[in-house]
Amino acid sequence: MSMNQVALLILLAVMLVLFSLDRFRIEIVAIAGLLAGYALGFYPVTGVFAGFANPAVITVIEILMIVQVLARARLFAVVAERLATASMGRFRAIAGLSAMTAFISVFMNNIGAFAIALPVALRLSDTTSIPRRHLLMPISFAALLGGLVSLIGTPANLLVSDALAKSTGAGFHFFDFAFVGLPVAAFGILIAAYAVPRLLPGEGSARRIANAGRRIVTERKVPVGSPLAGRRLADLPSEFGIAPHALFRDGSLLGAKERAVVKENDVLLLESTGPIIDSLAAAGMLLSQRLGPESSDLIRTEAVVMPESTLVGSRIRSLDVFHSRGIAVTGLSHRAARVEGGFADQRLSIGDILQIEGTREAIAEALEECECLPLAPTVPRQPLTLLSWRPVAIFVAGVAASAFGLLTPDIAFACVVLALAIFGHLNIRQAMADLDWPIIIMLAAMIPLGTAVGTTGTAAALADWLSLHFPVSEPMVGIAVLLLLAMAITPFVNNATVAIILIPIAFELARTAGHSPGAYLIAVAAGASLDFLTPFGHHNNTLAMGIGGYRFSDFLRAGWPLAVFGYILTLLLIDLCWL
Repeated sequence: MSMNQVALLILLAVMLVLFSLDRFRIEIVAIAGLLAGYALGFYPVTGVFAGFANPAVITVIEILMIVQVLARARLFAVVAERLATASMGRFRAIAGLSAMTAFISVFMNNIGAFAIALPVALRLSDTTSIPRRHLLMPISFAALLGGLVSLIGTPANLLVSDALAKSTGAGFHFFDFAFVGLPVAAFGILIAAYAVPRLLPGEGSARRIANAGRRIVTERKVPVGSPLAGRRLADLPSEFGIAPHALFRDGSLLGAKERAVVKENDVLLLESTGPIIDSLAAAGMLLSQRLGPESSDLIRTEAVVMPESTLVGSRIRSLDVFHSRGIAVTGLSHRAARVEGGFADQRLSIGDILQIEGTREAIAEALEECECLPLAPTVPRQPLTLLSWRPVAIFVAGVAASAFGLLTPDIAFACVVLALAIFGHLNIRQAMADLDWPIIIMLAAMIPLGTAVGTTGTAAALADWLSLHFPVSEPMVGIAVLLLLAMAITPFVNNATVAIILIPIAFELARTAGHSPGAYLIAVAAGASLDFLTPFGHHNNTLAMGIGGYRFSDFLRAGWPLAVFGYILTLLLIDLCWL
């Protein structure tokens, strides 16, 4: 292996580590890696920004714009309402909601599908005996499984299809992925619906964990006459069930020293469960720090910070989108391991849940602007009309044009975007501003690096190394190794990055075996989406963890049967359908 190839592998390894640590913004890591690759001579200047013109990237942008319209069109609202109010058993309810989520995910990005199904899951949990913990993980997994079925189900599918088109002149058809993806998704949904309620705690303990597992950080004042006054901070957890993080007196931070004694009119930064905080407030032991006049029009709701939200990385004190509308942030379910500073100093990350108070109209407007997802309805539901279904019809026409080969996906969905804009369903300027640009930039920046894996001979060198340890000349052995690599990497980085890195290796393994690369690319796309073992491999799992109060070990416990099953069945189906 040459020094140039070693340098490329080191660069990719460093980038993967930085992506997995999540301490730096992904677009910054991607652009830095892109420029480093140019500086090291992996591609010419004309190839530096070639990824931004890649058809797969363009299609991802178009799909994300279309999803913004479909989410407002109440695409599956009627079905969801009937599902939430129907009388059915636990298994049928979980499997039914998961199937609906997977079906949505076939035609839009996984996060969009999860965001549509999430309010239905919460309503179903509130109206039945099914704990949130038994619902949210299965629908998160279902959204990932649904992405296996179609060309646009996930960026990884688009990337492997684009690579195949460049190599052979023809990419995958719209539903070519379904030969493997549909059976894996169908059986995966049934396994998750059956296994999650059994592998996670039983009904009684699950309800206690669902209520108590998600802890809330909040800032409350100790009023005159409160039993908390005169108690040491060290006594508060055992006597009142609250964990103090900081004590403020006369505007000054006293910290959280165990021997410190609470006095009247002190302000506590504390952490506890919602029911405990509410009970202490109802008993007059704690007072809300809400600023502004109280009103009967005020409501309290919760909203989750989505991956594309403008609030990611912001501190609570700087949330002008709420403060300017008289909305108070009263609590935070934090993913961070440590709580430092005051409540206003807390920095938000993906999956955090905000407790907010304000008028219904102000909250709905603010959440739409900052792209946070309300966990309860903030506006009355509108009746479903014929006009509501027009965006759906336009989208279906675009899917049909792509599925029957009349137009390439990027052109078909460009026509959909144009039609939605002409009929007034889509404001292109606003939609472009609302896109998840960090993901798009990362995707476009990684494409030249992935191409360099092939052009520098690095993929061939890796394939030769694998051939020394595995009989990769046998197609199924090479595919099994490739699928395992994809599934091993995808819990730590996003599936598009996995696909970009492994695509050149797939071509080399196919050349070594003397076989068409299609089967190998299907393995890459499938493995990049079979991500059930960690809460941080995909944003859906991260959101489910924050809302459902899961622990890291819960994903290992409930996800391993699905991962093992998905691996075995994917190999069998590739052998049956593609070899």
